[in-house]
Amino acid sequence: MATKKTNTFSSKPASGSMAPWLGIAFIVILLDQLSKITISKLFVYGEEKVITSFFNLVLAYNKGAAFSFLANEGGWQRHMFTAIGVIAALYIIYLLKRHSGQRMFCWALALILGGALGNVIDRIAYGHVIDFLDFHWASFGHFPAFNIADSAICVGAALFVLDELRRVNK
Repeated sequence: MATKKTNTFSSKPASGSMAPWLGIAFIVILLDQLSKITISKLFVYGEEKVITSFFNLVLAYNKGAAFSFLANEGGWQRHMFTAIGVIAALYIIYLLKRHSGQRMFCWALALILGGALGNVIDRIAYGHVIDFLDFHWASFGHFPAFNIADSAICVGAALFVLDELRRVNK
């Protein structure tokens, strides 16, 4: 007698295709890369265009990680962050295959996967990540510039936390 395998993230069976989740990751990568190519063609490094009182477009390069962490190091960080991104992507693909029937969990993973690979592509192609979204608020100053890949990673992380909270509360 065959039984469906359940997993630790949900009481639902672990079934379904990975294709939709990989499709979401691909769309994130596509939007991220198209936006970065567009900004790179329209702006010169450091150029800023005011859009609203709290939002600018600016072409910025980040050789580090989130919030320019380790950006001023000698260059080794590019290889480290590229390797971390690739390893994370492989692990996420494994998780997507194993838990493809869990919608919110897989949405979270697909967004994180697309964002991670979008930034890995930048590090391989340019040696840095292209950032261009610049939010600021009155006297608080400017938030570090970011991009669509970073946004997808943040939304994916929030969904991941929400999914975990829902699972724990069941």
